[in-house]
Amino acid sequence: MIKNTLCAFVAMATLTACDVAPVGQTPSAPATPASASTPTLSASQAARSFVRVVRTVEPVAERECRARTQGVNCDFHIVVDDRPGQPANAFQTIDRQGRPVVAFTLALIGDARNEDELAFVLGHETAHHIAGHIERQQQNAVAGAVIFSGLATLAGGGSEAVRTAQRLGAEVGARSYSKDFELEADALGTIITARAGFNPLRGAEFFTRIPDPGDKFLGTHPPNASRIDVVRRTVNGL
Repeated sequence: MIKNTLCAFVAMATLTACDVAPVGQTPSAPATPASASTPTLSASQAARSFVRVVRTVEPVAERECRARTQGVNCDFHIVVDDRPGQPANAFQTIDRQGRPVVAFTLALIGDARNEDELAFVLGHETAHHIAGHIERQQQNAVAGAVIFSGLATLAGGGSEAVRTAQRLGAEVGARSYSKDFELEADALGTIITARAGFNPLRGAEFFTRIPDPGDKFLGTHPPNASRIDVVRRTVNGL
C-alpha cells in the first residue's frame, strides 16, 4: 500500500531537473554504457512513475515474501519521506505493529532516470525484509556486544570500559555482514524487478552514478562493481 500524500507530491513538484545523487567513481564494468548524462525525469513524470512502479512491484514482492518465508508479515507499506533536505535514499524498516515499511526520499524519486531504477530500488529494499536482514543484524549486534564486553571484563576493565566495549561490539557486530546483506538484497531484488516486468540491468545503472564505497574494512556497502556483477549473474540465471 502506497502512502500517496498530497504534501509529498506538492514537494515533488518543486524539484526541477534535480541531479541529487552525486556522480562518483564509475565501476570498470558498468551494466550498459554509463547513464550519468541521461536526464532525470520531470517532477510530474517522476511522481507518476513512482506510483506505477509501486503498484506493479509491490504485489510481486509480497508474493515472493509469502513464498520464501513463514510467519512473516508480507504486507509492505510504501511511503514517501517528504521531509525537506533529505538526501537521495531509500530504506527498509519495521513499524510498531510489525509491518514492513519501505521509504523513498523525494530526492531519490526525483533523481531516477527511468522506472527500471525505481523498480530495482524497491525490489532491493523489499528483499531486505524477505531475507530477514534487520533481525539478523540485531542478532549480530547483540553477539558483538557480548563478546567485546566479555573481553573488557577479562582484561580487568571497569564499568565504563565495559559499556564502551559493548557499544563498540554492537557496532562491529551490526556491520559484520552488512556487505553480504546488500549483495543478497541485490540478487533477490533483481528477481523481484524482473518478475514485475522491469529490466534489472537497466535499473542497476544507478550504481554507475553514486560514489563507490570500495572495499573498506567494516564498510556498510560492497563495491559498486561487485553489486553490478551480482545483478548480471542473477539475470543470467533467470
